[in-house]
Amino acid sequence: MTEISPIQHLTRIVLHSLAQGVAVEIDGLGTFFPDARDGVRFEACARPKVFIAYVKEDQAAAERLFDRLAAAGLEPWMDVRKLLAGQNWPRAIEAAIEGADFFVACFSRQSVTKRGGFQAEIRYALDCARRVPLDEIFVLPVRLDACRVPRSIQRETQYIDLFPDWERGVKALVGTMSSRQVP
Repeated sequence: MTEISPIQHLTRIVLHSLAQGVAVEIDGLGTFFPDARDGVRFEACARPKVFIAYVKEDQAAAERLFDRLAAAGLEPWMDVRKLLAGQNWPRAIEAAIEGADFFVACFSRQSVTKRGGFQAEIRYALDCARRVPLDEIFVLPVRLDACRVPRSIQRETQYIDLFPDWERGVKALVGTMSSRQVP
């Protein structure tokens, strides 16, 4: 029995899915679509990538934000929507932050005092931001409620309030991201 390479295995999965009429998205690359005329159509990922950081208690608001950003033509990323079963999640999260054009940190009364992954993601994003040109926006803090944004963030970065007017806040966030040309 001949062993197949990872590329051959991926190719078989993509072709099988397309034959079943299912589109196949490869994160950061693009999407393969079944096409009646040509068999397959590929759309490269050209939308700005947005990492959404949040705490579990704010998951509903983060998912609402994910949906709005996707509807606005951006490519949001959050763990519960993008991580695959069996995937090394710490490495996948780091890779998603590194590959993002924007990092949205969702601050709330719950997140500012909670220890754990959210705080680690912010620190990692701030490290990544050091490699971004000084005039480029990378970290975009948003407030989900009337919480106090940590001084280290507030001192250098303007935040956007998604309350009391969610639509106005999301519009400002999308406008900020849309105003910058992504490489």
